[in-house]
This record gives sequence, C-alpha cells and structure tokens, in this order.
Amino acid sequence: MARILVIDDSSLMRCIERRFLESAGHEVEDWMPLSAMEIPERLIANPVDLILTDFTMPGVNGMTVAKMAMRAAPHIPVVIITALRDPEVEAQLVKFKVRRILHKPISEVDFKTAIKGILETSGDLHPTHPTLPTGVVNQ
Repeated sequence: MARILVIDDSSLMRCIERRFLESAGHEVEDWMPLSAMEIPERLIANPVDLILTDFTMPGVNGMTVAKMAMRAAPHIPVVIITALRDPEVEAQLVKFKVRRILHKPISEVDFKTAIKGILETSGDLHPTHPTLPTGVVNQ
C-alpha cells in the first residue's frame, strides 16, 4: 500500500488519521514541521506517496505545506483536511495543486474512500489543469 505523511498540530487528529490509514493497510508517518524549510528536506529524504495535512496550524499551515511540497516534490498529491469552508482559500489551494479538501467532521468510511480514490488516480491530473473536488462531508 501507500506511504502517507500526516502533518497536523493536533496529536489526537494525527492518532485518528493514523488509525484510519493503517487499518486500510497504509504505512503512516506523522510529523509537525517547525518551519516551512523543513518540508522539502523531509520529502526528499523520506519520499511518500501522499501528504495529508491540516489547514489551520500555528506556524506552518496547510497552504505552506502545499507550496513547499509543490516545490520539492510536485508529483506527491496533497490533501487538506479542515473545518474551514472558504471558497477564496480553496481557490488559492488550487494554485498549489492540492488534490482534495476533506471537510471535518468526516466519517472513517468517507475518509478512507477519499484517500483510496486519490491514490488510485495520483498520476491522472494534468499538471496545468488540477481539479479540486470538495464536499466530502460526514453523513
């Protein structure tokens, strides 16, 4: 299965996301960078198949993670998980090739389905025409 990097300032959310992902057979690393400059180094030293990051975090937010990932490893899909619903922010995330926004709260089934779909199509996005499906919501 896939190697997934979870970036979140909440240890509870990292634990929940790790449990969901590992139960689907994925290898999971969780991490909270202290600065944006650590992100490219980490991605080059420890390649992953997908980055799952919270949007609202102190210091290094999800937008920064997406920007730095795009610079260091543009082939790695980035998924944002957030409670924020802001069309302007979502439009900005498109510029940094964020593959998907998952809105909290999200059920385990919806979470796993979304991640599976992203991994299955990870090479399918044309680099100049990313799509940003939104609206995966807990039932």
